[in-house]
Amino acid sequence: MELGIVELSRLQFAMTALYHFLFVPLTLGLSILVAIMETVYVMTNRPVWREMTKFWGTLFGINFAIGVATGITMEFQFGMNWSYYSHYVGDIFGAPLAIEGLMAFFLEATFVGLFFFGWDKLTKVQHLVVAWLVAIGSNFSALWILIANGWMQNPVGAEFNPMTMRMEMTSFYDVMFNEVAQAKFVHTVSAGYVTASVFVIGISAWYLLKGRHYELARRSLTVAASFGLAAALSVVVLGDESGYSAAHSQKMKMAAIEAMWETEEAPASFTLVGIPDAETRETHYALHVPYVMGLIGTRSLQAEIPGIQELVNEAEERIRSGLIAYDALMTIREKKDQAPQSVTQTFEEHSADLGFALLLKRYQEDPRKATEAQIRAAANDTVPPVGLLFWSFRIMVGLGFLFIATMAYFFIHASVKGMRFPKWALRLAVVMIPAPWIAAELGWVVAEMGRQPWTVDGILPTALSVSRLGITDLVITLVGFVVFYSVLFVIEMGLMVKYIRKGPYMDTKATQDWFKRRDKLKAAQTTSDKAEALL
Repeated sequence: MELGIVELSRLQFAMTALYHFLFVPLTLGLSILVAIMETVYVMTNRPVWREMTKFWGTLFGINFAIGVATGITMEFQFGMNWSYYSHYVGDIFGAPLAIEGLMAFFLEATFVGLFFFGWDKLTKVQHLVVAWLVAIGSNFSALWILIANGWMQNPVGAEFNPMTMRMEMTSFYDVMFNEVAQAKFVHTVSAGYVTASVFVIGISAWYLLKGRHYELARRSLTVAASFGLAAALSVVVLGDESGYSAAHSQKMKMAAIEAMWETEEAPASFTLVGIPDAETRETHYALHVPYVMGLIGTRSLQAEIPGIQELVNEAEERIRSGLIAYDALMTIREKKDQAPQSVTQTFEEHSADLGFALLLKRYQEDPRKATEAQIRAAANDTVPPVGLLFWSFRIMVGLGFLFIATMAYFFIHASVKGMRFPKWALRLAVVMIPAPWIAAELGWVVAEMGRQPWTVDGILPTALSVSRLGITDLVITLVGFVVFYSVLFVIEMGLMVKYIRKGPYMDTKATQDWFKRRDKLKAAQTTSDKAEALL
């Protein structure tokens, strides 16, 4: 397979996936925040909370619609650009995607319509139920997508069938409750909650700076700061759980994130900053924090975390073992039911390493003819881009702690200090709006680039997963996607800015009457005046 086809296919999918994920975290978080606001409205019967729900719900709807359009386009690429991958693992990967479409997406899409058009058709409680079903549907969509992605990171509950040359599911339970998938799900949705909280705080801060929509802004900021603080703290805790999971299911990714070239004596230190050098395989000017990496990766002070060089040597051994499996597989394919039992037994003993032998197909059509130099090169290919992972992870973590500090600041000022914010803090909140998207995209860079050179970790190399398309086809579709997504981005930004500038509706008679009563109550001097204002 031509390397150019592989790289173009990866570039196209990376572009569409990263663009699609611009919308996912805001959808996840805003759906919950909108449901919380409507819950307060039903409990208090204050129209201002209804208008808050409708305003933030409008922004959610815009984001949801564009996100759906980009997500559908992305899924078509599995059949278009990654047909061999779809054939090889479709029995496992297709199941959670189908469930996501049939159960989660239709649940979400159905109730989104009721949410926007049911205000005057449903009772308050019925509409509240709809709002929560929209939120649940959004999160269910993320669950099934991340189960599929988690299986690619940690392929459990499946085995290779030498007769069909495909991976086949052996346990749906193991696929669904894959530890990597579950850790990714809770970490991803929590990151979405932080994204929405930063977004709401930033827009609310902008209104306060402009002296507009004070009632909506201060209430929205209070809800978002409270919700966001809990979410930001959970992201750090759940991110630590993801690190622990990766330490024993994706050891090379963990070593690359840490730029740990050689195995250190337990407990390993955490490299706070440094300059990874892939050529010399060392990290220059490294600043270490003792014990931290060992505690994150092993939850102990005794267990070692293997370094990159040790893992490369291990990969070379697995390639040699995989060649035995590959040779036995070819015999089984040739003789089928007449294959000797000893050959079948040999394949079963070494089948777990078959994917490592397939790494050689980049250099040799028949892996059994590979030279020692090619075997060593294939082992070195298992090292992902260390510098990219090292800095992406640290910027992401740094932003995570910044979100905690920001949420804590606004939570304290909203709940204890009477909503008094200095202008510098409000300006900072506005400037910070893009930050959670940067952190989320870097998180996916770490997750996906850290898995390379595999599409399915240890099972199917990326270079073998693509369709047999021409360079021209890929370039044309790549340009088409760039143009299409650019148009959608302009539409998204235009609609968001339009409705943010317009602000909340605040035009219903009930809302106007409520504000009039509130103003009279504030101005009332006597008990009788207050009673009249309440009436």
